[in-house]
Amino acid sequence: MAYDAVIITGASSGIGAALAQALARPGATLGLVGRDARRLGAVAEAAAARGAKVRQGLFDVRDREALRAFTESVAAEAPLDLFIANAGILDGRTPDGSMETSDAARNLLETNLLASVDCFHAALPHLRAGSGGQFAFVASLAGLAPLPDAPAYSASKAGLISYGLAMREALRAENVRVSVVCPGYVTSQMTRNHLGAKPGEISADAAAQRILSGLSRNKALIGFPFHLYWASRLSIVAPEWVRRLGMRGLSFRVGRYDGQKPR
Repeated sequence: MAYDAVIITGASSGIGAALAQALARPGATLGLVGRDARRLGAVAEAAAARGAKVRQGLFDVRDREALRAFTESVAAEAPLDLFIANAGILDGRTPDGSMETSDAARNLLETNLLASVDCFHAALPHLRAGSGGQFAFVASLAGLAPLPDAPAYSASKAGLISYGLAMREALRAENVRVSVVCPGYVTSQMTRNHLGAKPGEISADAAAQRILSGLSRNKALIGFPFHLYWASRLSIVAPEWVRRLGMRGLSFRVGRYDGQKPR
């Protein structure tokens, strides 16, 4: 499916960068949002080399005014038909075993959940204005199977799943399609600082192709890899001892990283 105008947050690397390259083509307009000027510039340059018209948004997604203005500027060039809310951060148990702090949890929830909701509302008028736009929330399998070592991260992703699925049904009659993406482990800066096992890890390019395939079919939930996705979905109804057994090999620590979540 070809999209004429797309905005991607968290586009500096990882899934966001891979999506930018997959969607870049002559005639397409891409609005790429990130916080690292060097990395975002490199992604934009590569997308432009594929023939896309690229606009860069160098700001924190929590900046609601910057987000709204950037969305308006992209939509003014071409009718917006896809917005992918992909930016976010990871926090949790540190290498010394300490749990996340209240400040860290609040910062994470503001970035992962509330900023994604702001993205949705910035995009919605433009998605309604066309023949039927599409919005994708990038959540995580952690939203289906909460991780004891990353409570706020898990909560933020569970919130995105609930919010996205509710909005999908609320807007069904308006022909605005909403999907929620639930990736597992995807090679990125964030997973390099995920100090623990990463079963089923795939490349960002492979993840981008699975996401775009699901969006083209207007799937409500786009989850991968298959076995972890279904294990995560079923875990919520499993007895507590079964969940504990399943999580036993997934404990981890969060190393130092730059705060830019590429998926």
